[in-house]
Amino acid sequence: MKRFRGSFGPLAASLFVTVACALPAQAAAPLQVELHHRLPESRVGALADLVERFNAQSKDVRVVLSDVDWRAGNPHMMILEGDDEEEFVSGKPRFKPLHALMRESGVALQAVRPPAMMTRTPVDAQGRLLALPIGLSTPVLFLNRDALRRAGMNPETTAISTWFDLQETLGRLADAGHTCPYTVSEPGRVMVENLSAWHNEPVAAMRDKRVVPSFNGMFQVKHVAMMASWTRARYLHVFDQQAESERRFASGDCAVIAAPSASWVDFRRSGQVDVGVVRLPYYDDFPGAPQNTVADGPALWVSAGKKPTEYKAVARFVAFWLQPENQVAWQRETGYLPLNRAGLLASTSELLGDDLDNVRVAVEQLTNKPATPQSSAQPAVERSKVRRILDEELAGVWADEKAAKEALDNAVMRAQGGQ
Repeated sequence: MKRFRGSFGPLAASLFVTVACALPAQAAAPLQVELHHRLPESRVGALADLVERFNAQSKDVRVVLSDVDWRAGNPHMMILEGDDEEEFVSGKPRFKPLHALMRESGVALQAVRPPAMMTRTPVDAQGRLLALPIGLSTPVLFLNRDALRRAGMNPETTAISTWFDLQETLGRLADAGHTCPYTVSEPGRVMVENLSAWHNEPVAAMRDKRVVPSFNGMFQVKHVAMMASWTRARYLHVFDQQAESERRFASGDCAVIAAPSASWVDFRRSGQVDVGVVRLPYYDDFPGAPQNTVADGPALWVSAGKKPTEYKAVARFVAFWLQPENQVAWQRETGYLPLNRAGLLASTSELLGDDLDNVRVAVEQLTNKPATPQSSAQPAVERSKVRRILDEELAGVWADEKAAKEALDNAVMRAQGGQ
């Protein structure tokens, strides 16, 4: 900080010293840094707890949760995803790259190198973090263990490794009177984006020297057609909103759901079902499967144009977030995936019981095999607009108004055309 020195005469200097000695020194007010977020209500408490712990051990810096986003103001930090994040990173640079901020602040960035199966939005061309991906998850399969027991199955020994295993399980649930054996919270993300990676099938292609969505191949058509047959057989029920699908599972209405791994926390907090978690099924007649799934979610971005002292304060908060004990607390309270080795080791610790079963299963699934160009995260498909188009077209399949190939062809054409 630049210091300004003035010249005082002897009398003025004497008065200054006398007053300074007579009055107790007042500590400078802590530097405040704002953090804006739009996390789901079920995750806000975990964020507030983290901020409170940081503020309790910091005398000169205070993090304040703010409602002001980057459009209306200029908060120091923002947790963004989806359309908000895409708008924020487009156009002129509005952010300070995280890797540069930490280096310039002299604070170590104790995070894992971004793997190929992680969303590429917060990563630069050299594989360095532009933002901290604090909310990563990947789709997994959740089971209502009580529903399986009522249908005469032992949840400890019932194997659901392949899609044909799952079909048999759903059939037994339906025979036992269950009216919603299976649902999916994000059909496009699960059935196309992640299952394609899980089977090492491409979802994007080069066209006019740019990468565009291309998820209407034989594998994708085959799987969506099979899911359409499950819909007609009343095995699969797809609801309009992700929240509705998850609510139906949490209440016990649906017995099995494919949903983000972070939903584990919400399902357990509901207290209405005995929840189990396993990896997504795969087709055992498909060469190379299972491969790996992909992970995405909200990230912590830092605004450009702030002062060096403010960036140092932000760097301290990021380093605090990445401390082992805070990583464990964040995973337990939010269900999100670990950001460093300490968090990864915690997910396999027997000391935590089954609190992090979802993280363990998700990490095993993401790292099942080294990612390939086909199974890596694809920015052209991860975009919120593309996912909306895909879900809109798939809705015609669930309504028995379109064939699987027609819906996927339409989705690819619309996505490539930028509609």
